[in-house]
Amino acid sequence: MKRWLKIAIGFVMGVGLIAALYLTQQAQDALLLPAPDVSIHVDDEHVFITESEVLELLRFEALIFEGQRKEQLDAEAIEKYLTSISQVKDVKVYSMIGSQWKIDIDMRKPIARIYNKWGQTYYLDDAGNTMDISSQHVARSLVVTGEIPDRFGQESVSEIINNDSLKSIRKLDDIYRISDYVCNDPLFRSLIGQIHLKKNGDFVLIPLVGDQKIVFGSAYSETQVSKKFEKLNVFYKEGMPYEGWGTYCEISLKYEGQIVCKRKNEING
Repeated sequence: MKRWLKIAIGFVMGVGLIAALYLTQQAQDALLLPAPDVSIHVDDEHVFITESEVLELLRFEALIFEGQRKEQLDAEAIEKYLTSISQVKDVKVYSMIGSQWKIDIDMRKPIARIYNKWGQTYYLDDAGNTMDISSQHVARSLVVTGEIPDRFGQESVSEIINNDSLKSIRKLDDIYRISDYVCNDPLFRSLIGQIHLKKNGDFVLIPLVGDQKIVFGSAYSETQVSKKFEKLNVFYKEGMPYEGWGTYCEISLKYEGQIVCKRKNEING
């Protein structure tokens, strides 16, 4: 076969392939889209948004609509909008061959609900970011109250830790250290229900059961926090069984290397 004929056949085949791909893409773009398959991933039972709510929000924002063709799907806009929701950690939109498509959503995990001194309430997640509350969903988490100056949407815990001027005026990093330890320790997760910040800067832990309070003091570093909880753990396991859980009204961890307890009869007497 002459060389020019081979070139001509190759050219025709190439043009045909391009035309076929173009027509296939045109057919794909013209496909009508059904509702997406929405998958919501959470570490525990804290679901702040449901699949039906996701679809409702996307319809309200006109990011999905009746009669929508595949070429009208703006995956980037959908990802950007959904990640703007404070309870959402990450979003991926996948468009598959044919008309099927899906949305994968990773949710944030709240570890504490904060009530600050300005009357605001919001969540703190396990990465140290603030999350807005939901009018429809409530997470079971530690409650943090008291003289908390940090407002919703201000600096994250990592930003505070890396800024010396912020560390002196913010309390969110201290709250995170205590909350994170409690949530990751089986004993204290079942024991502690509330953290309160006093005007003098002391954190007080309030158990879920009983009228006992634990004066935790400061929480300037992870080392300080872990040492205090380790002391408290030993006290609960070795001291409480002999003294009795109802003996003390106050347990103080403020002082380095020791635990100071107040008996109930010391207060009542």
